[in-house]
Amino acid sequence: MTSTALASAPATPATGGATPPRRRRRRWSAEKVVVMTVLWLYAAICVAPLITMVLNSFRTHLQIASDPWPFPTDPTVENYVSAWTEASFGRYALNSILITVGSVAISTAVSLPAAYAIARWRFPGRGALEGLFMSGLLIPFMLAILPMFYLMDALRLIDSPLSLILIYSANGVPFTIFVLVSFFRQLPAELEEAAFLDGGGHFTVFLRVMMPLVRPAIATVVVFRFVPIWNDFLMPLVMLRNRENYTLGVGLTTFFGEYQNDWASLFAGLVIATVPLLVLFVFATRQIIQGLTAGIGK
Repeated sequence: MTSTALASAPATPATGGATPPRRRRRRWSAEKVVVMTVLWLYAAICVAPLITMVLNSFRTHLQIASDPWPFPTDPTVENYVSAWTEASFGRYALNSILITVGSVAISTAVSLPAAYAIARWRFPGRGALEGLFMSGLLIPFMLAILPMFYLMDALRLIDSPLSLILIYSANGVPFTIFVLVSFFRQLPAELEEAAFLDGGGHFTVFLRVMMPLVRPAIATVVVFRFVPIWNDFLMPLVMLRNRENYTLGVGLTTFFGEYQNDWASLFAGLVIATVPLLVLFVFATRQIIQGLTAGIGK
């Protein structure tokens, strides 16, 4: 072959002359376009109230009363200062953190060994015990307000954060066990057998082998229990009477008066109450996705 022919020959890659694969172009069908449009519209509808809440939190009460929609022309942070100090939102936030974290921690700590025993052990009455826990999911929480009020009154725990911690903890056990049992059952038995052969006891196997493997499930349970407790309004309103023990949900009612409402401070208080939930979702999103999708590919 002459040098001219060699010079004119097209260059081939080092992979035996095979042409590199072309990247497939994403084809957008009419159905996919409609679905994506609907999802984006739904997302916009969900985000619009949050954006309005944040924007109005930087405006004055008079500006909101005159026109609640425009962007703040002269932003101010006085609403946050007023909500945090004058309205005692700092105290309400501490109460909410104490009640929510305490309730989630107790229900998770109680449910973890119970779910492990139900899922991995064989003993008489195991099915009946599991059914007893699952029956707690069938009882609407709101229907038990009156009996729980009488119970806490008999225990002299009315107007105490401990009453809410006990109620939320007991209410969260059935759901937590329901989720954790399904995860514990998916773990292979060979892991336990290997740990027992290495000399580990039941407590060691549970604590060091099995529990780390269900961390996505624990994160999922924590988030799904944290949000409703943090946002609950009715139970703290019934159980708490002293204003110093109010949670954030009940504390927001202090901005409503008989003749006038402080909308600017109310929006600032809503932002303060929403920020912890956003932070929780940001840091727990990966674990939540792993927990919700676990076992799909099995």
